[in-house]
Amino acid sequence: MTMVHGVFELFKIGVGPSSSHTMGPMLAASRFVGSLGDLAGVRAVRAELFGSLALTGKGHATDSAVMLGLEGCTPATIDPDDAAARLVRVRADGMLRLGDVQPVAFDEAADLRFLQKERLPFHSNGMRFSAFGADGEALATSVFYSVGGGAIVAEDEVAGNAPPESLGDVPFPFHSGADLLARGRASGLSIAAMMRANELAAADETTLGDGLAAIRAAMSACIDRGIGQGGILPGGLNVRRRAPGIHAQLVARAERAHSDPLGVIDWINLWALAVNEENAAGGRVVTAPTNGAAGIVPAVLRYYERCVPGATQAGEEDFLLTAAAIGSLFKANASISGAEVGCQGEVGVACSMAAAGLTAALGGTNMQIENAAEIGMEHNLGLTCDPVGGLVQVPCIERNAVGAIKAIEAARLALLGDGEHRVSLDEVIETMRRTGADMSHKYKETALGGLAVNVVAC
Repeated sequence: MTMVHGVFELFKIGVGPSSSHTMGPMLAASRFVGSLGDLAGVRAVRAELFGSLALTGKGHATDSAVMLGLEGCTPATIDPDDAAARLVRVRADGMLRLGDVQPVAFDEAADLRFLQKERLPFHSNGMRFSAFGADGEALATSVFYSVGGGAIVAEDEVAGNAPPESLGDVPFPFHSGADLLARGRASGLSIAAMMRANELAAADETTLGDGLAAIRAAMSACIDRGIGQGGILPGGLNVRRRAPGIHAQLVARAERAHSDPLGVIDWINLWALAVNEENAAGGRVVTAPTNGAAGIVPAVLRYYERCVPGATQAGEEDFLLTAAAIGSLFKANASISGAEVGCQGEVGVACSMAAAGLTAALGGTNMQIENAAEIGMEHNLGLTCDPVGGLVQVPCIERNAVGAIKAIEAARLALLGDGEHRVSLDEVIETMRRTGADMSHKYKETALGGLAVNVVAC
């Protein structure tokens, strides 16, 4: 079956610092509690984390996410301030309100286990939840995998390997870049128009429009909040937020900016840094396609909105729909999980998506869009995921700023050509997949190699 992942699967509104290590586990824990039905007989719960979740879970707030999920919270709806208060209560009382209704004793050290030397078979981001009755008897056990971008797959869904939220029957199914181009030629439609038709197979125009507007608003709000928040990021690395200081400098030298032909780069850097500093602090972000790469698409989209003469809302929607189509190809044919293929699956994919989206918004042809997406990934191949201290801070925050600039460069290169090029997007996606398979596990979100071991974390 050809899977087409929808725009609201690639772009999810949630909280930081990680889509795979925070949002996914929170959603899995909440889903487990929901599967239990009547909670009256439950007296205890246990969560076990495996692989990458165990190795870098502390730095990615996986422990907090699991407890919040067991309390019934979900990434899309949780208030970060309420989350902090809940965690203080749970840790102080040694008690969870399961599903926000059933009190159960919870000893975090004993009931939330980080099994760093064990890995479940399907994916490095594995977790197992268990519920017990009054006599200690097991009432239920469920295994979930967090497969990237905040998506989860239950053990019984692994055979299908398709998250439930992927689109079903659509008028323009596609499984490759070549297929996408062929369908565009046959229909005479742009990639954005085909994605819009696919989305409208399950939603009406108002729902789609409102959803896209919500994504744009959340991305913009994240940039603005990140610019306004100062201080030190949590986690112990003592990384200071730079966005407020950079913004002050740019505003102060606004008049001189007209004489600097590269001044816009400073603004793009600011917008990307603001998002990822907000993500690192556990703020509200949009997966694009992951939290670790959440700054690239918003920064490039704001570049379109603020710096391109004649930018329109229709152009913004085309940007997001086109970016989602490219993200769908990576998700279906390779991965968007840093724990599976390294940061090329996060920042690399986000760069490719943003390059394609900007090219579409600027009026590029389908072939130029495919070319931009290919360029965006080709120059991120082999990018490792080696977060210092297991935190989504170093090198993640700066990497988003560089990725946003790369995306704009990829779009401009593609628009200078006619769409003909030697290396196809499909070849680059397959290369990324194979490179991820060959990459040592030390460089796949385990904090066991690279900068994570060569930079003193504290």
